[in-house]
Amino acid sequence: MPNFWNIVNKVINDADILLMILDARMVQETRHIELEGKIRKKEKPLIYVLNKSDLADKHVLEQYKQKIPNSVFISAKQHKGTIKLREKIMIIASRLGKENVKVGILGYPNVGKSSVINALKGRAAAKTSSISGYTKGLQKIKSGRIMLLDTPGVIPYKERNILKHNMIGTIDYSKEKDPDIIVMMLMNEFPRLIEKYYDVNVHSDKEKTLESIAKKKKMLSKGSELDIKRTSTMILKDWQTGKMKMRKS
Repeated sequence: MPNFWNIVNKVINDADILLMILDARMVQETRHIELEGKIRKKEKPLIYVLNKSDLADKHVLEQYKQKIPNSVFISAKQHKGTIKLREKIMIIASRLGKENVKVGILGYPNVGKSSVINALKGRAAAKTSSISGYTKGLQKIKSGRIMLLDTPGVIPYKERNILKHNMIGTIDYSKEKDPDIIVMMLMNEFPRLIEKYYDVNVHSDKEKTLESIAKKKKMLSKGSELDIKRTSTMILKDWQTGKMKMRKS
């Protein structure tokens, strides 16, 4: 298995400009402080790209325009904001005196790095998947005067936040051993969001909410019991694949 950090460190060293891809639904959760520190040490220009903006609360995004300097909001899926991003890259390249520029793409696993590359390229040049950790090595994609360097997603060395990693898809939904616990934590973190998506009543007892969703989706085990684990895995899948438009209360 390749050492992902070696690949990422090389890209930071070789690139002229770095793009930090963030999930617009969870901006703070997907800011990678360890990577930002490495970029600052190299004194490289950094653009924050808030991807999946079509799934985020617009009012919350407006606040981040003030909080995060040098940021661009895009929806790689809908190809919105990519022209602004390309313009920003070329403005910085001009300041650096670069006619052709190397741009490194960084971030957590599953924030949409390869999708951003494809949006900039205008076609499926980088392989994508909703599965966390799909990109295993360095991919180089040429787009006009821009050479895009796609890297594997990496997690900060000492970070052990299981809820966060499920929220942003670093832990793939199919590999989570306790999906019911994670989903109940998500219900507490984002009140009424999951209940509204599945059109069930809000209960103070989150186990009852899971039972309601299981009944509605007719998810039963072999003994005709409600299959809470399978239901919870389905909810995590819908969450991680962006089916729920996030609005944090």
